[in-house]
Amino acid sequence: MSELTPIWPAKPEFLEKAASILKNGGIGAMPTETVYGLAGDAFNTFAVSRIFEAKNRPTFNPLIVHISDLSDLEKLTSFPLSKLQKLIEAFWPGPLTLVLPKLDSVPDLTTGGRPSVAVRLPAHPVARDLIRLSGGFLAAPSANPFNYISPTTADHVQSQLSGKIDFILDGGSCKVGVESTVISLIEDRPVLLRHGGLSFEDLKTVLPDLHERTELHGDHGPDSPGQLAVHYSPGTPMKLWKGESLSGKKTGFISWSFIPEDADVTVLRLSEKGDLREAAARIFEFLHILDKLNLDMIYAEPVPEIGLGKAINDRLRKAAGKG
Repeated sequence: MSELTPIWPAKPEFLEKAASILKNGGIGAMPTETVYGLAGDAFNTFAVSRIFEAKNRPTFNPLIVHISDLSDLEKLTSFPLSKLQKLIEAFWPGPLTLVLPKLDSVPDLTTGGRPSVAVRLPAHPVARDLIRLSGGFLAAPSANPFNYISPTTADHVQSQLSGKIDFILDGGSCKVGVESTVISLIEDRPVLLRHGGLSFEDLKTVLPDLHERTELHGDHGPDSPGQLAVHYSPGTPMKLWKGESLSGKKTGFISWSFIPEDADVTVLRLSEKGDLREAAARIFEFLHILDKLNLDMIYAEPVPEIGLGKAINDRLRKAAGKG
């Protein structure tokens, strides 16, 4: 592998090339509608171990298996498809991950040693084409070093993982901009494990008994990616803004509605229109921008705790180490 990992346009010849690499135990970055994923064959433990190594991610933290067709579910779980029908019709393909009982054939390394497997059918056409061409099952956590800011462009991936992976497929900027929502269906009632690109309120329309788990995870470790208290963090110190003065330091400010007037503050506004979808698509991009400015501190103003705002605030809290 060259020192600088190549960025390839998402054209048929490069999709075929990337799929060939993945079939042979390679790993590479692919676009999804949420964030860029670091993909490897979910059934190839060598490829999966390379994902953990490239990210410096602890192996107890499970990976999400991405599929391109509903029929592939039967190779991951014995959970009855009939019980998922309404959920799938409403939200797949899309930013929803389901945690289901796993078949023994799914490697324990992929699932962090858990008896369950996290599965997603992404909406991004490049991701689905690559999954199909490479065999149908790609483990793909976010394509960034563990606990650092998730990538929403191919350039973000190259700046963080170049030299550690085999290719980067460029599918443009991610439209959703935050990771998928994760729910578990292995208990008596469905449980929300991670807020994400699909709101809790939308899910409740199909799963009225859905509830949110208050603790991050049990003694066994996380049941889902994104459950650790500190995650998605920039290298620059970061705090949630609670109305304090911003003067006296070189500061970056991620704004929802408040606009600081201090001359030494770099302000990035999540949405001029107060649109939470736009804010979600920008949050990681803004963290990447501010983290490159050699600032003393980054402050982030929380957004309204409704809809996608719950996922945005979750990412801000964890980026600031306030999970």
